[in-house]
Amino acid sequence: MHEPRKIKIFDTTLRDGEQAPGLNLNVDEKLEIALQLEKLGVDYIEAGFPISSTGDFEAVRTIAGAVKNCAVVGLCRALPGDIDRAWEALRDAAHPRIHIFIASSDLHMEYKLNMTREQVLEAARTSVRHAAALCKDVQFSAEDATRSDPAFLGQLFAAAIEAGATTLCIADTVGYSMPEELAGLIVYLRNTVPGIENVQLAIHCHNDMGLAVANSLSAIQAGCTQIDVTINGLGERAGNTPLEELVMALYVRKSYLPTETNICYKQIYRTCSLVSSICNIPLPPNKPIVGANAFRHESGIHQHGVMKNPLTYEIIPPETVGVKRNGIVLGKHSGRHAFEERLLEMGITLSGEKLENAFRRFKELADKKQYVLDRDIEALANEKMTTIPDRYVLEYYHITSGNTSVPTATVRIVREGVIMQEAACGEGPVDAVFKATLRACALQDITLEEYFLRAVTGGMDALGEVTVRIKRGKLLCIGRAISTDVIEASAKALIAALNRMAYEANTDSIS
Repeated sequence: MHEPRKIKIFDTTLRDGEQAPGLNLNVDEKLEIALQLEKLGVDYIEAGFPISSTGDFEAVRTIAGAVKNCAVVGLCRALPGDIDRAWEALRDAAHPRIHIFIASSDLHMEYKLNMTREQVLEAARTSVRHAAALCKDVQFSAEDATRSDPAFLGQLFAAAIEAGATTLCIADTVGYSMPEELAGLIVYLRNTVPGIENVQLAIHCHNDMGLAVANSLSAIQAGCTQIDVTINGLGERAGNTPLEELVMALYVRKSYLPTETNICYKQIYRTCSLVSSICNIPLPPNKPIVGANAFRHESGIHQHGVMKNPLTYEIIPPETVGVKRNGIVLGKHSGRHAFEERLLEMGITLSGEKLENAFRRFKELADKKQYVLDRDIEALANEKMTTIPDRYVLEYYHITSGNTSVPTATVRIVREGVIMQEAACGEGPVDAVFKATLRACALQDITLEEYFLRAVTGGMDALGEVTVRIKRGKLLCIGRAISTDVIEASAKALIAALNRMAYEANTDSIS
């Protein structure tokens, strides 16, 4: 068995992950995720793209000042203005890194950059040299590297090394590569690029064909020591390499691929849950490692085997990633101390107003349910993680519905102190309350793109969690809410999405 190699985890949830359609995090939300990523033990946090907007700049600067135990990274194009703006945001970081990217494929150079190979080489040299004069840690990434001419990619990397890059990243930008093909490219570069043995080699994989984890593992086998990931695989289109899947594959198959990371495995579930809640993107039940069904066994044969020895059908004990196998339930007689202790056991730290609000919601729920389970508590704790201002507040709703009557809803909305009340009919009670709400808010040009309902736990008194995605023009926004009443959860989810849309309409960004 070989000596384990150290693999560095580069988390880009706050940059590439935020590029998922309909997702836009504010500074407070980014900071909350960044602090959890620090607890998780990632080596690098790519906090944003500082030149892209005032919000991104402030987020990077805030995170750079708050995070001490891992490097904070700002993304830049190969332009002096981008680099200067990034350094302005990063200069107070304990461990700053400037990350420069430029496309290297002929396709991108011709149709996106309108640049020749010589111009791209010169841009890489100039920008890396400029960044290296400001910051000792400079990453250079070749966008669409896996569809590039390998010889030219080698030239580009050699130029970046000569200019002062300390990390080189191969980006499989559209998830195009196959694992063996990617490994071959990495071996080729390691054998032909002068000085590559003196820098860190990284891989950035997208999941368009479902191969991101396989490609990342193949890259490790071929010699990469930094892997770009996002929590829950968030990102453009089909997303990026999911951190939780990659690091647990390395953990479980350490005898096959001897490696080590700095990840605190017990923080994995908490991190994935937090990001899911803040981003309003539910985890699919069959999601590897952290999905609700990941450690459930329905088949009688499987259940028998697990009861005899969990290893028969569990290659990862749930406790390893922070999932409790069986929790003692809480009820309406449970006090604040027991509630807070349970939160801490689950890896959730709340204080002040957030703790008060969560405990109040717990007592309200306990009056409706016989038992409050861990997943109920988690949902309550996460429900108010987002910090979008409440421009719209649902004060009241009333539904009339039945199999022989037309579903009708009346709602009362408070907008910045102004009371607005409307009624509407619909195909069903949810449709009626949505129409009445949009009419009350004078936002009837909004369309509902997606509606998703799931039970947080089982049973007749289960919490219902509703997620909606709404669209107005080109703006997509997501809202989520929970309640034992699915109509109430639906109405609150729509209000959450409307508040998000009002907030995002006031943010600025580059095209």
